[in-house]
Amino acid sequence: MAEEEKNECSSCGEGCSSCGEGGCSSCGEGGCSSCGGGEPQSLLVPANTFSDIKKVIAVVSGKGGVGKSLVTSLMSVAMRQRGKKVSVLDADITGPSIPKMFGRKDKATASEMGLFPIETETGIELMSVNFLLEDETTPVLWRGPVISGVVTQFWQDVVWGYCDYMFVDMPPGTGDVPLTVFQSLPVDGIIVVTSPQELVGMIVEKAVNMANAMNVPVIGIVENMSYFECPDCGKQHKIFGESHIDEIAKKHGIKTVAKLPMRPEIATAADAGMIEKVDASDLFKMADMLDELK
Repeated sequence: MAEEEKNECSSCGEGCSSCGEGGCSSCGEGGCSSCGGGEPQSLLVPANTFSDIKKVIAVVSGKGGVGKSLVTSLMSVAMRQRGKKVSVLDADITGPSIPKMFGRKDKATASEMGLFPIETETGIELMSVNFLLEDETTPVLWRGPVISGVVTQFWQDVVWGYCDYMFVDMPPGTGDVPLTVFQSLPVDGIIVVTSPQELVGMIVEKAVNMANAMNVPVIGIVENMSYFECPDCGKQHKIFGESHIDEIAKKHGIKTVAKLPMRPEIATAADAGMIEKVDASDLFKMADMLDELK
């Protein structure tokens, strides 16, 4: 009896059950890159018909508690202060903090055009799951695929209008949502947020390596809580130890590094919903890099 002919999978080199006749059993397409059958399929999701978004910047961190949402807010404020039209997509579905920092408790409205974002005092447009919940303290008890679907809907169903820069506040880590954002949204670059501890440095490298794997450029690294400057003598105190961020940036060829000091007035403003009144000059170097994006 003649030996049964097998299709060889380009991923494993064996007769893979996913590569049978008629296309890939995983995706249903004949041109699946894993099956050697043609060009890889784009997973990009089109934005809302009434949206015109020029640049999408994802703000990521390898772990929680390093100030990622704070940096997202400050970057949006910095670009708005330059006269840019700015929006923030809060992709941290289970831990949304963007509405609190901007002092917004509004509920989103919709029409046949789509869902409308909430506008802040200075004109920054926001969308967060908190704008859809009856009570902002209600926990979001959803599994990964549902959460990822909500993030995609925020991109596809929200009427963002014209926008120079959209900042996506990502959840910490390298799980479902970051993967969905990198695959579904046309991300132009990422900003990695970290803190000075050496352990965090290792986790930062994971975030950078994920971005590289997804072919998304790293615009820069922001080290939050880098130091505390004494208001009396001006001396800098490294509360969390010596910084290793320059070494990591050099290793990965990342040119832009911003170091944010510990400033009590920033925390006070964020808690009071007045982040737009904060001096964001510590991030102007990062803002310059965004202005240079093609």
